[in-house]
Amino acid sequence: MICLYYIHDPMCSWCYAFTQSWTNLQKILPGDIQVISVLGGLAPDSNEPMPLNTQKMVQQAWQTIEKTVRDVRFNWDFWSRNTPYRSTYLACRAVLAAKKQRLTAEVEMIRAIQTSYYQKTRNPSLPETLHECAREIGLDALQFAKDLSSAEIENELQREIQFARDMGVSSYPSLRLQHLGILHTISVDYHDHETMLNQINRIIQKT
Repeated sequence: MICLYYIHDPMCSWCYAFTQSWTNLQKILPGDIQVISVLGGLAPDSNEPMPLNTQKMVQQAWQTIEKTVRDVRFNWDFWSRNTPYRSTYLACRAVLAAKKQRLTAEVEMIRAIQTSYYQKTRNPSLPETLHECAREIGLDALQFAKDLSSAEIENELQREIQFARDMGVSSYPSLRLQHLGILHTISVDYHDHETMLNQINRIIQKT
């Protein structure tokens, strides 16, 4: 089996910027490649407001993305309307809780979180925002709230985070192709999905 691992975080701005290219790549992947999403966990739980220097770092990433990735824009009102937190694990758990209810809800929740964060200026570090996202994509709200704080979901998140680390992933988004027992790094291209497909095909054909 050939596996393409997509390692990401739903609150990672570069993952948001990668959405279109990643979607296009998946449409043209060979049928024998299994795509598996892995939550890397960008920032652990914290009730402390994001330090100003970290806010500046994130804002600089937004600026770079808007300048370099076509059609990606952010609603900058987020910074004046919210107290930001450097905390993404709860949003990661929300993706797992959504997937538990419905497999297709994994991608739906990621998109809902990104839309809430980057377009609607709602803070996905807060449980109330994630509960709203769950309702918006048609999940059972009570079950979602229960799963979001469950040991089962926490254990699954920690398993995925460790798996990402075991693959040597240190930045998001990242792609790893597993073929014939060897793990290959696929260079992420935000502009041209065919360059990633060509790299994948070269690895498979070489072996």
